[in-house]
Amino acid sequence: MSQYWLMKSEPNEYGWDDLVAEGEGTWDGVKNAQASNNMKAMKKGDQVLFYHSRQGLEVVGIMQISEEHSPDVTTDPERWVVVKVKPLRKMGKPVPLKAMKQNPELKNLAILRQSRLSVAPVTKDEWDAILTMAGE
Repeated sequence: MSQYWLMKSEPNEYGWDDLVAEGEGTWDGVKNAQASNNMKAMKKGDQVLFYHSRQGLEVVGIMQISEEHSPDVTTDPERWVVVKVKPLRKMGKPVPLKAMKQNPELKNLAILRQSRLSVAPVTKDEWDAILTMAGE
């Protein structure tokens, strides 16, 4: 059974276009226990919303987990992990944070309840609501 996620990145550090240019990216540098545990729960093939944080504040694309977690050698490999991701497609239209906050179907969306969480689960209903908002 496929799971759904949302992962945040600042577009000036690593944005959607960077991932597309690479073809496959390593999602590293996550130093939050809850976010790291979420990454440990990811399975190959899970789909992920790519969210631009700080600048843009919107979901811009869909990616897929291409490799499950391994130690993050850029930080503390005993404590933190990375996953590999591949871009699937750009959203029909970006879905702004403001619009997500106004959608009652998303009232329990993890990133709305815990705004600092950079890697969060998304339910199937929330996933479908966000795709609808993107015109998909």
